[in-house]
Order: sequence, then structure tokens, then C-alpha cells
Amino acid sequence: MAEIIQRHGTWAFDGSTVRITPGLHRSVPLFRQTYGEISVPLEAVSGVVLEPERKRGRLRLRLREGADPLLQATGGRLPDAADPYRLAVDVDRTGVAEYVAEEIRRALLLDQVPKEPAKAYLLPGPPVPVSVRSSDGTVSFDGTRVRIDWADTSERVKRATGPRIIDLGDLVQVEWLPNSGHEDGFLRFVTRETVFSKLPPEKDPYALDLWGSVRRDLLTALVATAVTARLPHPSTRTAAGNHDAGARDPRPAPAIPPAADHHDVLLRRLRELGELHRDGVLTDEEFARTKAVVLRGF
Repeated sequence: MAEIIQRHGTWAFDGSTVRITPGLHRSVPLFRQTYGEISVPLEAVSGVVLEPERKRGRLRLRLREGADPLLQATGGRLPDAADPYRLAVDVDRTGVAEYVAEEIRRALLLDQVPKEPAKAYLLPGPPVPVSVRSSDGTVSFDGTRVRIDWADTSERVKRATGPRIIDLGDLVQVEWLPNSGHEDGFLRFVTRETVFSKLPPEKDPYALDLWGSVRRDLLTALVATAVTARLPHPSTRTAAGNHDAGARDPRPAPAIPPAADHHDVLLRRLRELGELHRDGVLTDEEFARTKAVVLRGF
């Protein structure tokens, strides 16, 4: 057993699995504490490095593309401190860290683990049901349906539509961008009907606008990951656009509805906006602006 214990977490390798446990120190991000322990099978690993820094090192585990729904959902946009595959190492423990890294490298060679992208998720993602309260509302996922309950501070156009319920079978993909504290983030659920919609997150009834607590809004990545883990793996989808032979696009290609469906979706969206305008939910200015965005998206 190769193991390193630091205040931000513990990595233990038994020859077949890297077990990553978050630390209990108050500086460990809420997202990392909530995500909990992760067991990474050796077949999901592509490499491991110890990156030197000024006063300490950083142990970094690299996973094969497409092996982990967390990495697929967040697209490398998790802050370093919240990334479970990075561990800050005190300078007096770099020797232990290098030993752990070397044991993982040796096992990768002995088992001849391929570096090619995985054709299925090798990690399960967070368990369901999962529910997170964000600045724009509460989003929940039970394994089959996503539900969004809007907050009192959400835009009127969202609150007027009531709770949004989306069946997993209607989803094409999940888009997630963290709230950085300087720029707002969002969690958007792309369906076959909304795949061409370009509404801004604050107006989109299929998106949560993340503008409040950075610490709490980051938890929406839990829902994004849980949903992503249950959608078809990216390897089963045809990459969008024309790519050269051998080129890969890690993003899942949206299922594009037929042109006739585009027209039906457009009419339905415009009809909904018209009803909101007539009911006084949208002002003339809001109606005109939102309508223009919908038309532009189609």
C-alpha cells in the first residue's frame, strides 16, 4: 500500500485502485467535502505527476479522456482547490508523494493500461438523488428527472413558468460554467427542443444563473455530473461538424431535430412569450428583447 496523508486529503494506492479521500481541514472546499471519497480504478488513469511549486509540491492524477463524468461535466473548469485529482503536498512530504506516484506509474506499465480515450465511464459520479440550492433556485435530480424550483430572486420570466421538470430522455447534454466571483456562471440543461436556443442564463427557463455564493454555487457541479453520468457516453455520439480523420471532439454532439421540428419549437416558444406578455409578467421591453433572442437562436 502506497499512501500519502495531507491536510487537504489522503491518497492511497493498493495496486489496482487510487482511493482519494478529502481532508477534514476547514480550508478544504465545500464541493470537495461534499463529493466525498473517490475510488479511481487503475484502468481510468493515464498518468500521475508531482508538480514542484515554490513552497510545496502538487500531486496530480491524470485520467483517460471520457473515463470520468465529473471531468466530462466540468470540462477542466473546477478551481484547483476543488479538483479531487490535485493534492497539495508539504515540502517535507514530497519524497512520499514521489513514491506514491512511482507506484502508480509502475502499475500502469505492468497492467499495460491504454492511454486512448475510454469508451464508457469508468467512475460512477455522485449518487442520486442529489439536490443543490443555488443563487437562482434549487435543482434536483433523482436519476430519471431533473427538477428546478426557482428562487424568489429569479427573473420573473422564470418564476412565471413555475417549476421546470425535465425527463432524462429529453436531455441532449449538460453545460456548466462555474461562478468565478468576477463573472457569473450557469448550469444549463440542453434538450432536443432548446438545442438552438440562445437565451441568456438569467432568462432561460432551462438554466440556472449562478451569481451568488461562489462556494455554494460550485455544488451545482454535483448535479451536472450526476446527470452526465447517466446520459449516453460521448463516444457513442457523432461529433458535430466535419472533422479530419482521427480528430476527436470531447463534447457530446447535440441531437439535431428535423427542420420541421424547429418551426414547431419556435412557434411554441413565441406563444409562451406572448402569453407571459399578455399576463403582464413581461414588460414590453422584456418581451421585445427576449423575442429577439429567441428568433436569433433559431
